[in-house]
Amino acid sequence: MPASPTATPEHIRDVNERYHDAAAKSYDAKWGIDFGEIGREQTLQKLVKALGALPDRPFDDALEVGSGTGYFSLNLMQENVVGRLVATDVSTGMLSSLNATAASLGLADRVETRQADAEELPFADESFDLVLGHAVLHHIPDLAKAFSEFDRVLRPGGAIVFCGEPSRYGDRLASVPKRIGHASAPAWRALIRARPATETHEHKHPGHDHGLESEVDVHAFDPAALTAWMEDSGFEDIHIRGEELLANAYGWILRSLESSAEPEDVPWAWRNFAFRSYIALQKVDVAVLEPRLPPQLFYNLVLSARKP
Repeated sequence: MPASPTATPEHIRDVNERYHDAAAKSYDAKWGIDFGEIGREQTLQKLVKALGALPDRPFDDALEVGSGTGYFSLNLMQENVVGRLVATDVSTGMLSSLNATAASLGLADRVETRQADAEELPFADESFDLVLGHAVLHHIPDLAKAFSEFDRVLRPGGAIVFCGEPSRYGDRLASVPKRIGHASAPAWRALIRARPATETHEHKHPGHDHGLESEVDVHAFDPAALTAWMEDSGFEDIHIRGEELLANAYGWILRSLESSAEPEDVPWAWRNFAFRSYIALQKVDVAVLEPRLPPQLFYNLVLSARKP
C-alpha cells in the first residue's frame, strides 16, 4: 500500500528515515539477504540483466543511492565489479549495518558512508563512474530531480543501474498470491504445528514502528514513464527489463504464510524447502519467461542508462 497521494515530500522522507532506522537490525533476516555465494550470484545476474552484459572493466568509483544494508553494492564489490564505493541512505541505522557488514567482508577500506537525500546529493560534479541502487527509486518523491542529480555526479560515459523496482502491473498482480497465502495460513500452521502469531511486530522488535511500512513506498512504475525521466535528464542507451514473475508470486505466498506464525515454530526443514524452491523458480523466470515477456508484466524492473 503506497503513501497517500497528499503526503508531502518532507513527510515521505521522514517516514522512510524512521522506518528504515528501526528496521535496520532485522532487515537482512527479514528479506533473506545473503552476502555469500548466492547473494553474489544474484546481484551479478541483476547487473547483467540491467546492462545487457557484464562491463568490460570494473567501475572504479561507484555511488549507491538508498544503499540499505549493502546487499547490492557489497556483493558487487566482492565480484570485483565495483572498486571504491560511497554508500548513501537517509537512514543512519542502515548505514551502520552496511559498515558492519563491509568490515566483516574485508571491504571497509574501500567503503565510505554518507547520510544523503537522492534529490540533493552532496558530491561534486562528475565524481563517479556508476550510480546504482536496489529497490530505492520507488521511495523517492521527486524522481525528475533525482535523475538530474544522478546525471550531474556522473562522469561522461558513466552509467546508472537500478534493480528491484516495482512495476505498476506487477504490483497489482502481487495482491493475488498475498490473498492466497492469508487464506491458506490456518491450514499451513496446522500442518507444521505452529502457533498463530500473537505478538505485534513492535513487541518483537522494540522501536520498530511496523505501521510506517505502508507509507514508505511512493511509486510503482510503468517502463515508459521511467524511460521518459531518464531521457529528460539526458541519458542514452536506456535498457529496461522485467524480473521475477513465478518466483515473486510464490515468494508472496511464502511470506504471507510465515508471517502468520510464531517465528520459532517454523521448522528449519520448511525454511530450507521454501528457500530452495524459490531459487528454483527464479531460475525458471530467468531462463524461460524474462527473455520472452514484456517487462511490465513482471513484479520488478531492472534498468540502466549511460551519460553521453
